[in-house]
Amino acid sequence: MRIRHWNIAPLDTETAAMLAEQCELNPFLALLLTTRKIREPEEVYDFLAGQQEEIDPYAYADMEAAAERLRRALDGHERILIFGDYDVDGLTATALLYDYLRGKGADVLYRIPQRSDGYGMHAPDIAYAAEQGVRLIVTVDTGIALTPEEADDIAARGMDLIVTDHHKPPQVLPRAAAVVDPHRPDSEAEHRDLAGVGVAFLLLCALDGDGEAIFSRYGDLLTLGTIADVIPLTGQNRDLIRRGLRLLNASTRPGIVALRRAAGCGERDLTATGVAFMLTPRINAAGRMGDPEPALQLLLSESDEAAVPLAEQLQRMNAERQSIGEQIISAVRERLKAEPQLLVDRVLAIDGEGWPEGLLGIAAARLCEMYGKPAIVLSRGEDGTAHGSGRSIPGFSLYDAIASAAQLTERFGGHELAAGLTVKNEDIPALRAAVNAFAAKRYPVMPTAQLDISVRLRPEQVDMEKLILLEALEPIGSGEPQPLFLISRMRLDNITPLAGGKHLRLSLSRGDVRLSAVRFRLSPGEFPVPCGATVNVVVALERSEYRGVAAVSLRIRDLSFSDTDRAALESDIADFERLMRREIRPAEGALPARDLLARLYTLLRRSSTWSGTMEQLMHAVATEGALPRALTVLCALEILREAGLIAVEDRGEVLLIAPCPAQGRADLTATPLWRYIEGRDTDEHGQG
Repeated sequence: MRIRHWNIAPLDTETAAMLAEQCELNPFLALLLTTRKIREPEEVYDFLAGQQEEIDPYAYADMEAAAERLRRALDGHERILIFGDYDVDGLTATALLYDYLRGKGADVLYRIPQRSDGYGMHAPDIAYAAEQGVRLIVTVDTGIALTPEEADDIAARGMDLIVTDHHKPPQVLPRAAAVVDPHRPDSEAEHRDLAGVGVAFLLLCALDGDGEAIFSRYGDLLTLGTIADVIPLTGQNRDLIRRGLRLLNASTRPGIVALRRAAGCGERDLTATGVAFMLTPRINAAGRMGDPEPALQLLLSESDEAAVPLAEQLQRMNAERQSIGEQIISAVRERLKAEPQLLVDRVLAIDGEGWPEGLLGIAAARLCEMYGKPAIVLSRGEDGTAHGSGRSIPGFSLYDAIASAAQLTERFGGHELAAGLTVKNEDIPALRAAVNAFAAKRYPVMPTAQLDISVRLRPEQVDMEKLILLEALEPIGSGEPQPLFLISRMRLDNITPLAGGKHLRLSLSRGDVRLSAVRFRLSPGEFPVPCGATVNVVVALERSEYRGVAAVSLRIRDLSFSDTDRAALESDIADFERLMRREIRPAEGALPARDLLARLYTLLRRSSTWSGTMEQLMHAVATEGALPRALTVLCALEILREAGLIAVEDRGEVLLIAPCPAQGRADLTATPLWRYIEGRDTDEHGQG
């Protein structure tokens, strides 16, 4: 079961009042700014209006050498190869550098590996460059991890190398004419959070000498790649992306115009969040489905005739990507239904056969979101090797977890929240055990998924004025998350399916105030709360338009029964998982009374499948308004499951429970969990 901790920011009303007065701000906006650690009037002006900082590419180590070597290649008509990456960051970086050099009459080629080729430049790519008569290779969004042997091979073939990258460099840099990476320790730049496209953009600024002209020409691509790579929108990035969004929304670049039209947002101004949800998945779909070439060709298109069919191709690829992604999640659910013990692991590591490598990261992110814990998804190959991708929650280093099992991997890389790896098929169980052993040792109490709530709102405070004030916080993205609000004690009046049942519209009320809210990716059958319940909801305020009329739309991020003690619920779910891992002795009250077991089983037998949250189940089996402990109900469910009386599918937020055909009288006291709770079973698996 997943439950997210609601982290409600403490309010600094005194500072907010001071900012409202001195900066002539709306008090609500001033209060929101204080939740973002803004305390001084100067910080308010910088955050809301921004200061257009001078673009200084030479603050980065080796930038002058890189620009000079590229300038010599242009002057000498040397053949240049741009080597990029298959994601949006790498593709936009390749597109802007290739387009600029081509416009200068350069003899320039590009090469983008397919995901199946692996990340980065390798021996076949170097051989290709030499065969094409290349004299200078420029990497974008890659290259910093070139091995000494690969860099020496480039030099031995008579080629020079310029590396532009934004991933953390090794202690020994690749042998090259220049290595431009903002994370080099000898860089003088204060601003280091750049995307790969940001580094390539700065190289063009250095080469051209007119940074503002380069920004005017390529700010749309810079914005697209930076948002897609989830780079923090703070400091100079905030200023560039704020201005870049205006360029992107007004862009006449045929590829972007066609892509916006294909995505259904051709005439609408997009926020950073809109770019992340509407545009970047379609560009990424090409590389994820095997061939990034259509996406790069789209970005380089010079006419509508060329761009439109490419945008439509990406739209089809994205639809296929979504369909296959759902198939992977369905397969994972079936595996977890058959092996529920996997779900009590600290790190969920799950494998399947033949899943596309490009979709593993998306699947891992979905599972991480669904279950509120780190997740690794691996695809077993026919060659005996499995490729995997993982995602984590803040506070748990997935990179360190996999590094602890490095001896089991053929290669791995990443950072705290995301990682990739390759491992032999037969070593997957050992890898699962190793990362969980690391988690148990390093994180006795696992970090939990959190929702950061800015402010509590009364329902009558939800209006267009608030929405307009929120728009002053744009761009919203990494480092500057969308504000969330808690609205309490709302009655759920009605549930209406949307988009054929894929999403829901909820009607909520308190007193005379009625609100409409949308809950995405949940069907009516899976929705965990019945009409008539009183709930607390965590929402984001968003703009919706119908026939040209703007209105406030509430997007539900989480909800809970108003009488739920969430701290106790969080604690009980964590204790149940520890109990299932046999890490603790049972707490008092864990063993369910027989009348609770009877009420629970009777409830579940009334329908072919019961669907709901733990909170809903607690309410359903309550007696005289007294809610049982979640730990007790969870133990009761597990005992009934172990006895073969029910089948349980844990979908994170929602439980799907179905009664099993009767197989004779079941002895609940003989189940492993009952025996363990009573102290009759002490081995780690709870087997007698």
